[in-house]
Amino acid sequence: MGASRTGLIPMLLSACFLLTPAASGHAAHLRSESVNAAEFSGKAPSEHRISPLGIRLQVLLARAHFSPGEIDGKFGENAKKALRAYAEAQQFASEDRLTGDVWQKLTADDRPVLATYQITAKDIAGPFLKRLPGKMEDMKHLDRLGYTSPREELAEKFHMSQQLLTALNPDEKFRKAGASIVVVDSQSGARDIPQAKRVEVDKERQTVKVFDASNQLVDFYPATVGSTDKPSPGGTLRVTMIQQNPIYHYNPKYHFKGVHAKSPFIIRPGPNNPVGIVWISLSAEGYGMHGTPDPGKVSKAASHGCVRLTNWDAERLAAEVKKGTPVAFVDHSSS
Repeated sequence: MGASRTGLIPMLLSACFLLTPAASGHAAHLRSESVNAAEFSGKAPSEHRISPLGIRLQVLLARAHFSPGEIDGKFGENAKKALRAYAEAQQFASEDRLTGDVWQKLTADDRPVLATYQITAKDIAGPFLKRLPGKMEDMKHLDRLGYTSPREELAEKFHMSQQLLTALNPDEKFRKAGASIVVVDSQSGARDIPQAKRVEVDKERQTVKVFDASNQLVDFYPATVGSTDKPSPGGTLRVTMIQQNPIYHYNPKYHFKGVHAKSPFIIRPGPNNPVGIVWISLSAEGYGMHGTPDPGKVSKAASHGCVRLTNWDAERLAAEVKKGTPVAFVDHSSS
């Protein structure tokens, strides 16, 4: 997950080599040197296709603590949210398009954005699920909601999509300890986690902002905030409890769409638990901020009223808040 738990930073080395020459077509332009040196020339990266500029932009935003969610190499919705928030914080024009001024500010961090990582025996040890059940009721029989493959585990470890991991390593099966793979290096290098004075959840923009005691924005995350059927609460709540690797408790009174159980049940911990690897309970019954088993759907699929983030963003947020931290839900449509 985050570097604070895995100690990954010492294991990351600059990726100076090229990808396998046999890589064909689309993967050929994802050579390490091309990505690390990608520059903005006035044309925005693609929303639908992985590109060197898309990868570098997302990594630089993540390092600046403006999370694009899952790093997938595309200039999609969450990357645009992060870019807009970054521009606002830097007092540039508030917009979700890349400009020369914003790019110049971001690229003050000129470290390579790709690195090499050596797969460890632990990475491939498992146990892995043969498949993740599609229905919550079918998850209650599993001993642990673990990963489905080493590829999924490695992608999440480096905050990236499985598609991007494969595109950077087209000939790799991710099953051999000692193999060197190309990954993104989104670590900022800062060791201290800021303490949140308050958290702001924007129900319209589907984002989470963290402010310190001087009212400085110190972290930004894309999020899924409620749904039409199960809207998130309004006003200001407070953090009441933080649980790592939570057991998920389903109560039939929630009446979640697609869940037909008449009796309560539990789903055991793991990264593919419905609330991921961390649960931040709020002072309204049944509501919280949490991780997700599907980071690619953050901001793109409704939640059951709670605030859903990627597992790694939820983990960092959990380290920033404490019991009593205020969490304000902002709804522009009612203002």
